[in-house]
Amino acid sequence: MIEVYSMPEAFTPAECDLIIATTAKVPADEALLVGRQRDHNLRQAELVWLDDVDGMGWVMDRLIALVSKSNRDLFDFDLREFSESPQVARYQSSNGGHFAWHSDIGDGVAAAKRKLTLVLQLSKPDNYKGGDLEVMPSAHVVAANRAQGCVTVFPSFSLHHVTPVTSGVRHSLTVWAHGPAFR
Repeated sequence: MIEVYSMPEAFTPAECDLIIATTAKVPADEALLVGRQRDHNLRQAELVWLDDVDGMGWVMDRLIALVSKSNRDLFDFDLREFSESPQVARYQSSNGGHFAWHSDIGDGVAAAKRKLTLVLQLSKPDNYKGGDLEVMPSAHVVAANRAQGCVTVFPSFSLHHVTPVTSGVRHSLTVWAHGPAFR
């Protein structure tokens, strides 16, 4: 059975607040789909790529360790690299922030090699309403833990979405671990 791996308190609230504050100083890009496609019916968010932000190298070090732990504990996938920068997403209620059901494996060079998706909950859960990350690892839906600092890891082929944010702003960080194609 395909499962979702959860790591509460993987980052402290202070670390999450620092990531939000630091990335807020960098101009954000409109979130696009794989292949640089734009469709606000499918996705409405703003992104900052962590590689573009000074002083955030420690975040990637932690993410690598967390992906390694989840892979050892549960998935046992053949992971070889992190081909893409982590992205910090901002989903705002003012513009209907959301991301419709999708999987993270796509036609792009890097997207085709995605094997594990890691999502870090940066916001305090009472800072927004809606904005739930829900993953469908098999025939059921699993709601990700909304606690600030919690990490959720799942196979990149799993369907998942972010429900519309109806109040406030949700911040999250996503990174992918890459490897040879699934067999």
